Amino acid sequence: MNANEIRCENDLSMYTKLLEHRDVKRVNEAIEKSEAEGPTSIRRNLLATSVRLTRGMAPDIAKMADECVEKLGVKLPLELYVYSSPQFNAACFKPEADRLYVMFSSSLLEGFSPQELKFVMGHELGHHVYDHHAIPIGYLLRGQSRPDPKLALELFAWSRYAEISADRAGAHCAEDMNAVAQALFKLSSGLTSKIVSFSLDDFVAQVDDMKMGDQEPGQGSSQADWFSTHPFSPLRVKALKLFEQSELYPLGKGDSSKPDLEVGVQSVLSLMEPSYLDAKTDTAEAMRRLLFAGLIAVADASDGISDAELEVFAKFFGKYAFSDKLDIEKIKETIPRRIDDVNERASQPQRMQVMHDLCTMSQADGGVTAKERTALENIAEGLDIPSAFICQSIDSSKELD
Repeated sequence: MNANEIRCENDLSMYTKLLEHRDVKRVNEAIEKSEAEGPTSIRRNLLATSVRLTRGMAPDIAKMADECVEKLGVKLPLELYVYSSPQFNAACFKPEADRLYVMFSSSLLEGFSPQELKFVMGHELGHHVYDHHAIPIGYLLRGQSRPDPKLALELFAWSRYAEISADRAGAHCAEDMNAVAQALFKLSSGLTSKIVSFSLDDFVAQVDDMKMGDQEPGQGSSQADWFSTHPFSPLRVKALKLFEQSELYPLGKGDSSKPDLEVGVQSVLSLMEPSYLDAKTDTAEAMRRLLFAGLIAVADASDGISDAELEVFAKFFGKYAFSDKLDIEKIKETIPRRIDDVNERASQPQRMQVMHDLCTMSQADGGVTAKERTALENIAEGLDIPSAFICQSIDSSKELD
């Protein structure tokens, strides 16, 4: 089983589509032009700010890297680095000068077992093998020219599936699902086995207790996890358990087909995607109605509705969704009733989904003003969503590791 055979189907399909998007092409052309003028100095910066892990200094880590390189079919020479940090973190950089660079935090190397490190190593190399750096998500979402809201939401969704592919690459290298789950547990909790006794069954049970679908998530999970570019711990473990039970898992214990696996993974991540925009259910309709009215209220909060904001309506609700005949004040007066309808029909993660999409779409004209943020906070309050969630949705970093 090679790396391409285990790649998440939604990652590949979204990746292929995004590569052809005009904004992605535009940014990639600008990056290529900049790189043609001279190296980006990735290696120079790594040598200056971290320690290169040579074979003589770290023979065990070098051996892990060799095994992952062979399993994943990495062709470029690999250099490993470590930097001082109390946070568990790792990153794979876009190749430079025909070399590949992977960096680890010091706490991760000291706190993870060999098999856990092998999962992290494989995960980072997976980003390279699947060429995830070809979608410059950081430049697109945080650059001077903001993407339209629809593209932004597509980038969020793709990046989560890209993490699923990288997780599979890591599991393919580690071949130890208990160690994989324990690594994710450590990454999300900051704890090590020296403090708690980890149980895979208990951790997976936590996922089941979230009661996905129309029920609220468990009290132990971080609300921000549901709407990040990285679907952390519980959702990732659930997706990896499905991978383990499939015919794609390297140890060959599973029997479910690849199509069954991908349907299962899509179900796991469905709460993080704006599928309600197309769904034909009463819940989805209530969510769309609130999104429509909420966007009008936010757009009108500062000096009326701009042309850029009008384009949002066209992209999400159709060319004729907004017109001069709409009574904006009456629509705004319906928001409390629409909020009540969503509260009655939708689960907490679904309500957070609408709020997250409102935050993303409200940045159509380049940012969010104080008055627009107040409008967002009023809607969040009605949905019983902490105002801190708005700050996270608007201000959080959106780059792949």
